[in-house]
Amino acid sequence: MRHSMQKIGLLVMVGLLASGTVYAQKAERKNVRAGNKQYNNEQYTEAEISYRKGLDVNPRSFEGTFNLGNALYKQEKFPEAAEQYQLLAGQGEKLLMDDPANAEKLAQVFHNLGNISMSNKDYAQSIEAYKQSLRLNPSDDETRYNLALAQKLLEDQEGDGGGGGQDENQDDQEQDNQEDQQQQQQPQQDQQDNKTQEDEQQQNEQMSQDNAQQILDAFLQDEKDTQEKVKQAQQQQQQRRRTDKEW
Repeated sequence: MRHSMQKIGLLVMVGLLASGTVYAQKAERKNVRAGNKQYNNEQYTEAEISYRKGLDVNPRSFEGTFNLGNALYKQEKFPEAAEQYQLLAGQGEKLLMDDPANAEKLAQVFHNLGNISMSNKDYAQSIEAYKQSLRLNPSDDETRYNLALAQKLLEDQEGDGGGGGQDENQDDQEQDNQEDQQQQQQPQQDQQDNKTQEDEQQQNEQMSQDNAQQILDAFLQDEKDTQEKVKQAQQQQQQRRRTDKEW
């Protein structure tokens, strides 16, 4: 009799745990679906709240974490978005083992991480992120373009920071000053020539910096335009699906 009662008690506990798990899954899915609807309506703040509610129920939710990162990214909360993306990037191997189809979303994770690094002008880190994205999705031309741009901007950045030309010009200027003191010939003209060289050098450096900034601004605008086109295409596809179902 006692054995039977213990068995019944164990079954009740198992049943309660199973019911709790099912309830948690339903609550998570409800919040994620609500967040997706808000996200599609460009209500990114509301979507963030819904995704966070879903993660409160299941902190390990891949979809909830991924979508929260995207909602934060849309609000330009880049450090917070990067935090969510890094959580997924750190679980990359496991996520791929669980479901190879996760590769596409992971590729987008690294793509967005690359964009965040680009906005911070951390081109070296953005290059690594884009490379990782292409390993997961080699056919993504947008990521390939961003990678090439990041490599170009890094090259310009390193060129501006070399400083070798400045040292050489400073040495030449010191030598000119010594010659001026010795020869005492046309001191004002030499100083004017040196000033002209310095002005030209500063203008060239400024032009290079402005060029890099223009390229980066153009990249960010292209990225925004591309995301808008993708969103429109997704909405059209969803509309076609609803039409097909009505038929």
